[in-house]
Amino acid sequence: MSDYFPPPPPEQPQPEHPAPVGASPPSPWAAPAAPPGKQRTGLIVTLAVGGGLVVAGAMVALVHALMDSVSDSIALPPERSDASYSEPYDEEPSYEEPVEPDAAGPPAEKDVTVTKCTRDSLIGWPHADLRIVNRSGSPAAYIVSITFVDADGTVVSDGVATTEEVAPGASVEVRAQGSGEVAAGTECRIAEVDRHAL
Repeated sequence: MSDYFPPPPPEQPQPEHPAPVGASPPSPWAAPAAPPGKQRTGLIVTLAVGGGLVVAGAMVALVHALMDSVSDSIALPPERSDASYSEPYDEEPSYEEPVEPDAAGPPAEKDVTVTKCTRDSLIGWPHADLRIVNRSGSPAAYIVSITFVDADGTVVSDGVATTEEVAPGASVEVRAQGSGEVAAGTECRIAEVDRHAL
């Protein structure tokens, strides 16, 4: 052997695989071929699907068993008695407390007066200035709904005014603002007044 070439590597054992017909024999210097891997994809998919079905079946059985136990534990109401309505009951009758007459004062609508109904000169939106006098015997808060109607009586806008606590006999002034441009001559009407005793 010459000094310029390294010695060949030692001979490596080769697996016993027959070479395909017409193929050249493998080189003794080539790395050994990896053994072919077994295809287990089908087995994995089958096991996953089967496991999922088993778990789903167990959940259905568990839910069914729980529903049966719950329905058994719920007490059903007693059946109706066949006694006629004219026969007295064995229980003592219950008496309701008599309802006191309404001492809240006059109707809430009488507490509200429209003092001014106009539209804004720049944008044409309507508003109503209101004066609210609490004529009831207790402190109250008010919610007043106003409708704005045109000359034909058609509602063209609406607004709401609210107050906080108004003492008995006291008065406040609030504004119900409409939205959208309306024609001149639009009227303001009180639609609803809610008075909440405090």
